[in-house]
Amino acid sequence: MTNKTENSLFTSYSELCLKNDRIPAELYREMGVKRGLRDLDGTGVLTGLTNISSIEAFRTENGEKIPCDGKLFYRGYDINRLVDGFSGRHNGFEETAYLLLFGELPTEEQLSKFSGLLSESRVLPRNFTRDVIMKAPSRDLMNSLTRSVLTLASYDADISDNSLPNILRQCIELISVLPMLSVYGYSAYSHYLCDGSLHIHRPGKNLSTAENVLMMLRPDMSYTELEARVLDLALVLHMEHGGGNNSTFTTRVVTSSGSDTYSVMAAALSSLKGPKHGGANIKAVEMMNYIRDTVSDPSDTEEVESILEKLLAREAFDKSGLIYGMGHAVYSLSDPRACIFKSFVEKLAHEKGRSEDFALYSAVESAAPRVIGKKRRIYKGVSANVDFYSGFVYSMLGIPVELYTPIFAISRIVGWSAHRLEELVNADKIIRPSYKSIGTDKNYVPLSLR
Repeated sequence: MTNKTENSLFTSYSELCLKNDRIPAELYREMGVKRGLRDLDGTGVLTGLTNISSIEAFRTENGEKIPCDGKLFYRGYDINRLVDGFSGRHNGFEETAYLLLFGELPTEEQLSKFSGLLSESRVLPRNFTRDVIMKAPSRDLMNSLTRSVLTLASYDADISDNSLPNILRQCIELISVLPMLSVYGYSAYSHYLCDGSLHIHRPGKNLSTAENVLMMLRPDMSYTELEARVLDLALVLHMEHGGGNNSTFTTRVVTSSGSDTYSVMAAALSSLKGPKHGGANIKAVEMMNYIRDTVSDPSDTEEVESILEKLLAREAFDKSGLIYGMGHAVYSLSDPRACIFKSFVEKLAHEKGRSEDFALYSAVESAAPRVIGKKRRIYKGVSANVDFYSGFVYSMLGIPVELYTPIFAISRIVGWSAHRLEELVNADKIIRPSYKSIGTDKNYVPLSLR
């Protein structure tokens, strides 16, 4: 089939779009419209209230907004204290999921019962893996994942029941099976499109979510205690983020229309798929591989800064002018998730014999804010974000790059579920934003006179 983007007709149509759809940037400032629903410093425009999570990136002193080290709270609990609380275990995902969904920390008995519920729900409909996942393998695993979620709707007799108990059931079932859908989707892609071996492992009933991901993915089903703990931590750190991100807003918008849970989660997955949202860690890994192959001595500060300057000048790597994994839409001086991650990343790098790679990551993390500060106008501080280290972690865990964004989804669907529930409990109006028109009144010209 002919590539439509190369068709001259579509090229001419595209030129019309560029001509007639372009809105001058200065109009946004003149009319007080905030592009991307964001201020210049990255702060999002308030569009609702939430009790699920919050972010702190600034403090106020004498009426002045001062950048500070970032903080992230899940249901009022500092993420650092939550991580410390389940340190040494690898079921932090289950404990944090309970907290986000139900608003309070579980007792041992409640956590055991909830973990059991997730385990019991890790079941796909009969022949689903064969008929849906295996028969339509895709190079785009996020599309495969989204398709699988939408297909599951066909097996739910109560798909349109928007009562709270039914929505909870649907959310928990999707939280439970998303690791299976993701890993099996990769297995189908690897086998049918890349000529790899095919292995399908059923999830273990007594394993945590992190353990199951590693077990199902690996041919020999083995993993170390540290690997399970680090992946569990990654899932917790990506689970929720203040309610202001694109996919969570998508969840709220589609929920407010009265749509079903499967459609809501498919929409959120489609949002997360975008490289500006869920794919950032992939670009960070690719960039760091490029830097590793280019820099001869990671300890040479001048050499590291030189390659970073070339990145900003669009002279190196993908010539985008970006240093991936640096800066965040909200955080200023630091991203608490990256800070937590770093200590665990160092331990894993030592176990995997990749201490030199970790040293390079540390060097780039240290140099990038200085380089960006010299070359760009900064409205707030610049620091490493969680994506800077997460891709490195996944690579050390042997997780293929095609699964990086699905792993993000496995975690973030918990936050989406919490926001879907909160939206249903509190809102009775469809979310309907407003756009200011800049069009002019035109006279219709008859077709024969154009």
